[in-house]
Parts: sequence; structure tokens; C-alpha cells
Amino acid sequence: MIIPAVVPPAKQENRWRSALPPAAAFGWLAAGWRDFRTGPLPSLSYGILVFLVSIGIIASFIAFGWDYILFPALAGFMVVGPLLAIGLYEKSRRLAAGERIGLARMVFVRAASGGQILFTGVLLCLLMLLWMRSAVLIYALFFGLLPFPGLNHIAPMLFTTPVGWAMLLIGGAVGGLFAAFSFAISVFAIPMQLDQRVDALTAMGTSMALVWNNLPVMLSWAAIVLGLFLLSLATGLLGLIIVFPVLGHGTWYAYRAIADRPLQ
Repeated sequence: MIIPAVVPPAKQENRWRSALPPAAAFGWLAAGWRDFRTGPLPSLSYGILVFLVSIGIIASFIAFGWDYILFPALAGFMVVGPLLAIGLYEKSRRLAAGERIGLARMVFVRAASGGQILFTGVLLCLLMLLWMRSAVLIYALFFGLLPFPGLNHIAPMLFTTPVGWAMLLIGGAVGGLFAAFSFAISVFAIPMQLDQRVDALTAMGTSMALVWNNLPVMLSWAAIVLGLFLLSLATGLLGLIIVFPVLGHGTWYAYRAIADRPLQ
């Protein structure tokens, strides 16, 4: 009997891994800036829309007395950000094909995966709600039934008391886990579903595998995204008008560099 040759697992090619250095993330950022400047009006308008929606949500939280979840909600923006950027991916995809599109086609995008991308969006929104609920529970664990002191008094409460520092450390660690998980499952999932017919769970699992197997360059990209988002917060979210479109276009190039190939 002839036994077929078997390649040992250690010798098998890892189809998820690329040889991109961490500095490649800055190339994606530069490509995103280039797409932003190519026919800038639709991208700029898209950024203004994201800014206005963000301001509207924040104003609603304050008006309804939900200011205690404002900071978790701002952090949760990082969870749903890849979904909100789908129109920017579409513009970059069209530019690569030599086409130009307006704002309407960026807002009303037809993804190759159809309704599966909506399912991905629902899962990301549920993850965001879970993080916001976890943040409220962490506050209750450290401060008990003490009411939220308001936005004017929360900083002294957190930064001048041992309990406040402990809550910041634990909350930061838990929030970091949520952020890392959501980044891993979504950064390539949304562009992939725009570009290919793939179901939500396969896209999210593939995204996580790609991030894990290209960790150095993806950590660089995550640091760039976080740094620019914090810069936007420092400008009262005005920076989102430019930062969000540039990062959205740049994420498309990250997808093209690592994940843009037929699923096997």
C-alpha cells in the first residue's frame, strides 16, 4: 500500500501571514490622505456627517441625563467606527478602479455580501452596548450607589482619590480588552464584506486571524488610529471631519495589503 506524503504542520504555508513591517502602517495612512485629497468634497462631507451625528448623540446623552455613560460611549465609538466608514472604503475601491463617486453613493453602499454586513453591524453594536454596561458595573463596584458627580466633577473624583485611580486601572484594562477584540474582528471584516460575498461570522473570524498573524503591523495601525482619535477628542471632535475619512481610506489599503484575496 502506498501512503501519500503529508506535509508536517510546521512546514505548511500560513496563508494568513504577510511580511509587512510595522512601518507599512504609515504607508496606509499616506494612501488614505491621498484618497482624501482626490475629489475631497465627498470625503469631507462624509466626515462632517460623522461629526454631526457624534455631536447629536452626545447632546442627547446630556439632555436625557445620561452623562454617566458619555465616556464609555466615546470609547465605544472605536467599536463601531469600521462600520461607519463603509462609504469611505467604497470611495477608495472605486478610485482604484479609475472611477469617481459622489456622497450619495458613499452613504447608500451596496455591499457584495448583501444583508450579512447588517448582521455584522448588529453584532458590533451589541458589543458596544456590552462595553457600556460593563463600564457602568465597574463604576458601581468601586463607588457603590454614589451618584455620578457630573462632568464638571468627575476628573477630581478619578484623579485625586485612590479609588478613582483603581477604577481607572481596572476600567482601562477591561476597556482595552473590548477594544482589542472589536478591532480584531472588525478591521478587515467590513471591507471584506463590501468587496466579497462572505457571511458575517466568516468575515469576523478571518479578520481576527489576519490581525493575529500580522500583529506587528496591525499594532502599529491600531496605535495610529488610537492616537488620531484621541487628537480628535482633544479638538472637541472637530478633528473627526478630517481624521475619520483619512483613517477610513487608510483602512481600505490595509485590507488590500493583507486580506484582499479570495477566501480558500
